[in-house]
Amino acid sequence: MNGANTAFVLISAALVMLMTPGLAFFYGGMVRVKSALNMLMMSFISLGIVSVLWVLYGYALAFGDDLGAGLLGDFAHLGLRGIGPSSLTDAGKESVPVLAFALFQLMFAVLTPALMSGALADRVKFSAWALFITLWVSVVYFPVAHWVWQTDGWLARLKVIDFAGGTAVHINAGIGALAAVLVVGRRTGFAKEPMRPHNLPLVLLGAGLLWFGWFGFNAGSALAANGTAANMAFNTQVATGAAMLGWLAYERVRHGAFTTLGAASGAVAGLVAITPSGAAVNAFGALLIGLVAGAVCSWAVGLKFRLGFDDSLDVVGVHLVGGVIGTLLVGLLATDGVGGLTQLGRQATGAFSVMAYSFTLSWLLAKLVDRTIGFRSRHDDEISGLDQAYHAETGYDFSAVGGAAAPRGSTPEPDRQHAAEQPQQPSAPHKKVEA
Repeated sequence: MNGANTAFVLISAALVMLMTPGLAFFYGGMVRVKSALNMLMMSFISLGIVSVLWVLYGYALAFGDDLGAGLLGDFAHLGLRGIGPSSLTDAGKESVPVLAFALFQLMFAVLTPALMSGALADRVKFSAWALFITLWVSVVYFPVAHWVWQTDGWLARLKVIDFAGGTAVHINAGIGALAAVLVVGRRTGFAKEPMRPHNLPLVLLGAGLLWFGWFGFNAGSALAANGTAANMAFNTQVATGAAMLGWLAYERVRHGAFTTLGAASGAVAGLVAITPSGAAVNAFGALLIGLVAGAVCSWAVGLKFRLGFDDSLDVVGVHLVGGVIGTLLVGLLATDGVGGLTQLGRQATGAFSVMAYSFTLSWLLAKLVDRTIGFRSRHDDEISGLDQAYHAETGYDFSAVGGAAAPRGSTPEPDRQHAAEQPQQPSAPHKKVEA
């Protein structure tokens, strides 16, 4: 066991775990106040559900030995059977414990379905959402993770470059969110009523936590404290900065303002795009990927109004589009003689095969949930807000702020009584003021 690498992977896992609460803040600030708490919970619940499933069968399906054709892992490690503190990822070489690797990959599995929640904000049953992500990670995420990251997965054998999750995480979540949106339908008042973010400082806080955690997400995927991790960390920073500028530039030309929401969204678009490609490109390639992702994703978020689908918080425009941009551009920009048309073809195969599989299965699962327990919330609950309907709480309690101020010149009765009990003080002599 390599102690330094093990510590690096464990710290990276903790950073990736922080991304899910960061995502909750990012999404939570963008919804209306009446459903802010529900939005936070839609991300946070993934930490509980996916952690349990990962132990029961998730790790086995994603990273077990291949059953055949590179599609799914075997069942040898159900319940993490056969894995203990002394089990190493690569016996005979300096490596990390399997449990450290499993913990790191668990945080990816937690984050991915949480990304989808923003597309369905303000209008789904919380119980239905919990059931949907249980089914989705089991049928969609675990197999796709095996395709991409297990050495005998079919996309890994095809030599598709996806260092930290452009296909398995972002394209997978983005296209899955689109499928679910098409089943659930639009929010009441979509494109007719203003649905502005209720708390932009919360959005920036969430974006900052995502940016911070993404260093673990990307650099940690090297599974070692080495030059690859350093290159990935550096490219993560510069691509994200370039994407934020690209988004703001497009926004200024198109809408006439540099918005706070645009800065936060542009940063996330850059993080998404550099995720699959950052270890295979140099700093200039990272800048180009970020700049393109920021501008194109800023344009793409407006497509929902033209095409008529209600992606509430732009999951499709940021994660699907950004993931495709990063996955394809690495085919052209990869260094060390890797990039070229052949690699671009491989990247396209990886991106579009994941899109086809995830969209089909996500649509079927959403239909299943809708036909059994109902996916959509009641109309009255949607209008009044989901916080009270599903959580019996609200994100903000205004009852302790106080009542209306008393009219000027009036004194509450208890204050007058208190004043009467005090000894009278002689008044100050009146001074005449000359005009």
